[in-house]
Amino acid sequence: MNTTVNKYSLLAGDQLEEHFSQFLIDSWSFSGVSTFARNEKEFERRYIYREPSRKSATTVAGTAYHAALELFFSGLSEGELKSIAELQECAYKEIDKVEANEWKLGKKTPSVTDCIAAATKTANALIENFYKERDIYTANIARVVAVEENISSWLIVNGVDIPLPCHSKLDLVVELTDGRRIIIDHKSKTAYTDESELAYTGAKQAIVYALQWETVHPEMPIDEVWYMENKHSQNKDKSPQLHKNAIVLDPDTRRLYEAILYEPLRRMILATSDPNYLYTINDADPMVDKAELYDFWARTLIADIDDFLYLPESKRELISRRRRKMRDASAASISPKVIKSFRKNAATFISYELRDDMTNQEKIEHTLRMFNIMAQVPFAFGSYSSVSYLLEIGAGVMISNISKHALDIANALNVPSVRILPNLTVYNGKSYLCVEAPNLSKNKDTLFWDDKYRDGSKIPVGLNNFGEVIYWDIHNHSTPHMLICGATGSGKSVSIKSTIEYARLAGVSRIIILDPKYEFLNLQGKGIEVIADIEDIEQRMKELVAEMQGRAKFGGSSMTLIVFDEFADAVSSARSGRALDIKDEDGKVIGREKSLEENLKMLLQKGRSLGYRIIAATQRASTKVITGDAKVNFPVQVCFRVPKAVDSKVVLDEEGAETLAGRGDGLMKSPEYFGTMRFQGFYKP
Repeated sequence: MNTTVNKYSLLAGDQLEEHFSQFLIDSWSFSGVSTFARNEKEFERRYIYREPSRKSATTVAGTAYHAALELFFSGLSEGELKSIAELQECAYKEIDKVEANEWKLGKKTPSVTDCIAAATKTANALIENFYKERDIYTANIARVVAVEENISSWLIVNGVDIPLPCHSKLDLVVELTDGRRIIIDHKSKTAYTDESELAYTGAKQAIVYALQWETVHPEMPIDEVWYMENKHSQNKDKSPQLHKNAIVLDPDTRRLYEAILYEPLRRMILATSDPNYLYTINDADPMVDKAELYDFWARTLIADIDDFLYLPESKRELISRRRRKMRDASAASISPKVIKSFRKNAATFISYELRDDMTNQEKIEHTLRMFNIMAQVPFAFGSYSSVSYLLEIGAGVMISNISKHALDIANALNVPSVRILPNLTVYNGKSYLCVEAPNLSKNKDTLFWDDKYRDGSKIPVGLNNFGEVIYWDIHNHSTPHMLICGATGSGKSVSIKSTIEYARLAGVSRIIILDPKYEFLNLQGKGIEVIADIEDIEQRMKELVAEMQGRAKFGGSSMTLIVFDEFADAVSSARSGRALDIKDEDGKVIGREKSLEENLKMLLQKGRSLGYRIIAATQRASTKVITGDAKVNFPVQVCFRVPKAVDSKVVLDEEGAETLAGRGDGLMKSPEYFGTMRFQGFYKP
């Protein structure tokens, strides 16, 4: 055991800060040395730029297995034997910590759901193997010395003071009944490591662990390092699943192992102290995601320093100067246009085709994966005209990037378009991004009108995709009037008829329909008055305004529902200008009548507190009629399918209605609801 003090460990304050400023990294680890020796570009990505890697199901299962063993041996150190169920629960929690954008998809695990299932299955197998064969670990343990201990120390390797501290996390340190002290490293494997290979690679890791432990705990030297390999797939010969590979650390082997470690460690230290060092890509490295690595390479040439979110602040200026020099050197030989094109296509190095047997949820996950956007779609709701898909977005994913791929999602789902909600949807206390797609199935259900949906005086407008009834409360003074827009065949007229019938059952005994298109004449009678001719509509509106003013003066507020269908066309064809002049017997103009539009505005503004409720409907979303001032009078706005996105913006102040499926598929904004609600309107034969 080496008890000499590393000279760099004596630096402090400004001296230490100046020392660290000479290196692109502030510390090293065995995994860093190993990565540098295997693939320098991957080392640069992970340890200099600190870019996180996506995690395969196998990797996550291994992490979950380590967490379970930490729980087991922590309990054992206190004389407690944890049950297998407790270990499995610990592993499941570890798997749940992985965000959707962190999973690495593959051909066998093409969706996040597949990854979770595979990781859970593998973790269970590893834990069952361990619990059944745990005596291989515990038979000769006298005491547990440390569990998952993080160590940072300055090392001397091969007689050389290493100028950066080393960081390690030791899985387990134990003392055996014969007095030997052992560092145990848990390893989950798909195949056992060849012993001859382990004698080389394992020796380097073993000497790092031993030197670190002994630097911090010089009174407890290490005798051996054990690699306990657990293969999750069952051995065909029924042999034990746990294999122990021991590295004995006597003085001779220690010197040999330090010499083996020093060579790659020295090269790594020299590279990180040279800001001009070019890290090369090893295309033969099977342990990296090539699309991820080449995308990183392209970004180092064209992206701004602020695009690298994980860079330590202390290294940003040094790395920024390095990148400028590299970029200047490459600009003459590689144009930025070529690099951008290369980066755009980097993800195609590992591409996955959409399969017919995928669910729509999996297709959405898959499509976004092609654009390096990781998302999980855990929920889908809807059975009428549309389906709502709830996307769980991982940390670090910009939601605005998903909106750019709306047509890509639609293409994957084989629908004309999708609507991505501008606000997040909260479901079961958690926020999700909601993507709505039309239901084009020929066998889709019809939502038939039924009085069971009515809630007192609240008028049902439809059902949302979560099965909840969407209401218009005609007795709520903040929601007195409703604006409805929709093209031919969108479901507008059917919705109006449904609302009229619900209003009658809710106790509205007086209903007046202004019907310039002659669509509702068959509703005449039973408390419903229908006026169709434009002259009669103008006169009736004038009478209603006079009636309203009488109510204001003498009292009265009985509920009156006025349905003005195609009001935009009626307003444009009604009298205006000089046609409204009032003349005396001599033909002189002595006044002017109020226009149909003016009377409608008066009724909207003053009638709300006097019992008047108005539904104004139109096919044309014209800004000349539905102005900003006009919309103020319609707190409740309903839009069925319209031809263009601009029409949707006129009615709802947002796009989306142009993507609706028609036949009662609608959007509604109301002060009673947060955001814009999608619903299926009722059909009454």
